[in-house]
Amino acid sequence: MKTLVVCGIVIFLTVSLLTQQLESDNDIHILLQKSVPFVGTETPRMQGADGSGIRIAIIDTGVDFEHPDLLGWGPGKKVVGGFNFIQQGSLPRDTNGHGTQVAGVIAADGQIQGMAPKAEILSYKVSEDGEGVSPELIMQAIKKAIKDKADIINISLGVNKTNAQIERAVNLASQNGILVVTAAGNDGPDSETIGSPGRNFKSITVGATYNNLTSSLVATLEVDKKPYTVIPMIGTSKLLEPITEKLVFGGYGKVNDFEELDVKDAIVIVERGSDDDEEMLYFSAKEENAAAAGARALIIYNNQPGIFLGELIHEFIRPGYVPQIPVVSIDRQEGLEIIESDSGVLHLFYNPDYVAHFSSRGPVSPFYIKPDILAPGAYINTTQKHAGYNITSGTSYAAPHVSGAAALLLQKNPELIPQEIKSLLLTTSKPVSDAYGNEFSIHDAGAGRLDIKSAFDARLVITPPNFVVSASTDDPVAQQQLHLKPLRGAINDISVEFVGPEFIEFSHVLEKDTLYITMSVNEERFGSHEGRIILYHDNTRYTIPHIIHYTQGSISAVQQDTRIYFDVYHPKEWSFAKITVTDTDGDTRIVTATPYKNAFLDIYKNSIYWIDAKIRVDGNSSKAFDIIKTDMIESDKMYVYIPERPILIIGVILGGVCIFGIIKTRF
Repeated sequence: MKTLVVCGIVIFLTVSLLTQQLESDNDIHILLQKSVPFVGTETPRMQGADGSGIRIAIIDTGVDFEHPDLLGWGPGKKVVGGFNFIQQGSLPRDTNGHGTQVAGVIAADGQIQGMAPKAEILSYKVSEDGEGVSPELIMQAIKKAIKDKADIINISLGVNKTNAQIERAVNLASQNGILVVTAAGNDGPDSETIGSPGRNFKSITVGATYNNLTSSLVATLEVDKKPYTVIPMIGTSKLLEPITEKLVFGGYGKVNDFEELDVKDAIVIVERGSDDDEEMLYFSAKEENAAAAGARALIIYNNQPGIFLGELIHEFIRPGYVPQIPVVSIDRQEGLEIIESDSGVLHLFYNPDYVAHFSSRGPVSPFYIKPDILAPGAYINTTQKHAGYNITSGTSYAAPHVSGAAALLLQKNPELIPQEIKSLLLTTSKPVSDAYGNEFSIHDAGAGRLDIKSAFDARLVITPPNFVVSASTDDPVAQQQLHLKPLRGAINDISVEFVGPEFIEFSHVLEKDTLYITMSVNEERFGSHEGRIILYHDNTRYTIPHIIHYTQGSISAVQQDTRIYFDVYHPKEWSFAKITVTDTDGDTRIVTATPYKNAFLDIYKNSIYWIDAKIRVDGNSSKAFDIIKTDMIESDKMYVYIPERPILIIGVILGGVCIFGIIKTRF
C-alpha cells in the first residue's frame, strides 16, 4: 500500500474497536434507538425531514450494501455509487465492518433507522482492513466525491498530523459547496491530538460524548488534587456520592495478596493479569477478592502501555456472581504514578453529555477552534457487516451523527452553503459539563453536544460560529464582527450576553445584520482566555465560543500588492522574532525580523494567513498573533508556490488510518 512520505515525522494511528454483540433482536431494537433520538431527531422527522434527496459520501472501508438496512447498489438504491480505490474495478464492498457501522449511523433504514434514513450513500473504499490508508487515497476519494456531486462528505479516519494534501482536498470540497464532516480522533484525553482532516479549518470536526444509555457511566479519579483518566468496567454501578479513602496497593488482587494487608474501606489498586502466566485471573475475581477483604473500590492498572475497557460480567463468572464494589481501569503509567499515594477520590455517575475519555482534544492552532462540536460516540448501536448489528465506540461514530444531522438541515434549507449549515449545528449545540457542573474547555468540547432539534428550529445563521482574537499591551482591545442572517422574518428582539473572565470588558452594537463585538482586557493577565457569547432570538439560544489571546508584544501584518509586511512590537527591548505564516491549505513558511530589519513575505494566492510570532526578549520567547486575509492578488499573478526540495531526506514516514474505539476484555 502506498504511504504518506514527509521529512522526519511518523504518522500512524492504531486501530481498535469496542464491539459488543447483542444477543437478541429485541435487544437490538431497543438499544439502537438511543443515540439518534437523544440528539433531537423527533422534531425533524415530525416535519417530514428524513434526508431525502441528500447524497452523503462515506470515505472509509466500504459499505455492506447487502445489509437489509443499507440494501442495494446503484441508481435508485441506498448506495447509489462510489469507487473502490483498493481494488479498482471491484465494487466497494466492506470486508472490515467499520464503513458499514458509519453508514448505519447516517442512513440505516430498516430494523433500525439512522439520522437521515432516506439519504443516498456514496461509498469510497480507501482501506481494506482498517489497518492503514494512504493520505493520497483520502485526497483522491474527496475529489471523486466532488465529481459525483456529493452534498456531504463523512471522513471517520485520518492521520495524526497536518497533511497538506488532505487539507487542500477538503478546502476544494468546501469551495464546491460540499460540507465535510470529520472525526476528531481517538487519542484523548491528551491535548493537541487532532490530525488531518480533523484539523482542517473549514471542516466540522466532531468529538465524542457518551450516549443516552444507563451504560453511559462516567468515572473520575483525583489523587493529590490531580485528575486521572479511569474507565468504569462493564457491570459496575454508579455511586450516590464520591468515595474519599486511602489508597492501598494490592499486588495482583489475589486472595493471598490481601492476607496481610489492611484494606478495610480503602480504594485498592492492583495490576492487571497475574504473576502466573498459566493463570486466567479475571477482573471479576479481583473484584470479589478485594470486596471480601473490605475494600470500598478497586482500580486496575494495565500491565502494558495504554488504557483498556474491562468487563466484570462475562460468560466465565461463577453462578450468582454480582459485583459488590466499583471497579475502574487506568493506564499503566498513571497507575504506577499513583501507586504510592496516600488517598484518592473516586466517583462514578451517569452523564450522557460527558466528553468521552478517548475523544481527541485541541488545540490544533492558536487561530481557530477544534473540535467544533461533540456527538454521541460511546456505546453506539449500529449496523455491522453480514447483516449484523453491534455496539461500538469512537469518534468515528460521533461524526456520522453530525453528517446525518447536516443532511436534515440541508433538506430543509437547500439554499444554505456549507459554512451556514456548520453555523446552525454549532451555535445551537448543548453545553457539556464535568462531574462538578463546570463546562468543559473549548479545546475539549468545542461548541458543545449536537442538538438537531434546536438547529432545525433555528431562524438565525451566525457567522463565524466561533472565533479567536488577539489583544496586547499596546492595543488591549479586540474586536469581532458577527454576521446575522435570518432564515425567516426579520432580525429583532435579540439579547446578547457575555460569559467569560471578569477582567475582560464586553460590549456590543447591532447595526442592521451585523453584531459588532468589542472586548477590552483590563488586567495584565497574559495568556489565552476562553469565553462564550450567548444570543437569544425567537426562543432559541445560540452560543458562540471564542478565545482571546492577551500578549505583551504584538505583530501586525499589512498587504501591499503580492507582499505581506510585518511590524513587531514589544514593551521591552527585543532582539529577534521568528514569524511563522500558515495558510488555510496548511502551507507554512518562516521569516525572521530584528529591530533593524524589516520582515516581509511574498504571497502567491488569496487566502487567510495565520501569523504566529515568537519574539526574543531577554533570552526568553514572547508570543504574538495576527490574522490577515488577502483578496487583492489578481488571478493572472497567482501561481503555485513550490518550496525548495529538502537536501536531506531524514526518513520514510508511514501513513495511518484512525478508526476509533477501544477493545474490551475480561482479564
